[in-house]
Amino acid sequence: MIRALAWLGFVICFALGWLFPWSKTPLIMALCYGMASMGVAIMMRAGQVSFGHALFAAIAAYSVAFTARSFPECDGLLLLVIGVVASILSAALIGLFVVRYRGIFFGMLNLALSMVVFSMLGKFYNQTGGTDGLRINRPALFNISLERDAYETSLLMLSLLLSAVLVWGIQRYYKSASGEALAGIKSNETRLEYLGLSAKRILWHAYILSAALVGLSGALFGLVQGLVTPDIGSWFRSGEYVFISILGGSGHAFGAMLGAAVFEAVKLFAAAYMTGVWQLILGVTLIMVILIAPDGIVGLLQKRRAHAGGAL
Repeated sequence: MIRALAWLGFVICFALGWLFPWSKTPLIMALCYGMASMGVAIMMRAGQVSFGHALFAAIAAYSVAFTARSFPECDGLLLLVIGVVASILSAALIGLFVVRYRGIFFGMLNLALSMVVFSMLGKFYNQTGGTDGLRINRPALFNISLERDAYETSLLMLSLLLSAVLVWGIQRYYKSASGEALAGIKSNETRLEYLGLSAKRILWHAYILSAALVGLSGALFGLVQGLVTPDIGSWFRSGEYVFISILGGSGHAFGAMLGAAVFEAVKLFAAAYMTGVWQLILGVTLIMVILIAPDGIVGLLQKRRAHAGGAL
């Protein structure tokens, strides 16, 4: 059921982008949010909630901006790779320290680190552009210079392809031995250690994978916006990733994409028709999901499928 829903969702995104050109940018941004929230959901599988994962989106986005300014001829795909590699290297270093902690200490430590970087990005105006940020000139894609419409279409196709591959790959990871061990950290970390597995190493690997997904979303976000500001690494952005992860549910990799779709749809509708209270609408939506489906939208779908199977 969820697999069919995932394919249907990707087809709908493609159709919307084709029929309504104005929707390409919001669709790409929704997919970026989905990728980042998928990364946060990986940490939630281990029972750890990070309130500072937007840090890696900022690292990737600014790496893209710095590279694009230094090497104007650099292809957009290479810029994406550079952004992801920067986030992976940063997470590998930060994770060595962060994965030693659990619960609220894990979440707040990530938040503190992200706020340090957020402040630095705003203060060092000569290097980062301060709160004005850095502009990214439209790069070539596949060594082809494209006009704005073709450029946005290419980024939408690329985002859809990456999202589909990532949903499939992360779901495979969840079902693998490493994914089951990661879930074991949440249920019984002591038993995991008795089996001879290092919980810190398992969490470190998951932390790097999580940061890579968030970094990819940040790099894509920078390319589609053409502008990178410190807000991409703010605590508010990290909170949105957590919001989407809870909304969609961490029971399936596609849950993050579902949550991002609902989040963007509610935000666009509320911002258009209820400008002054759109945050309230989002908050009420999250409360309703928590009350009706504590495991998120994907958890509700899985339960309905299980009940339907039992009835048969």
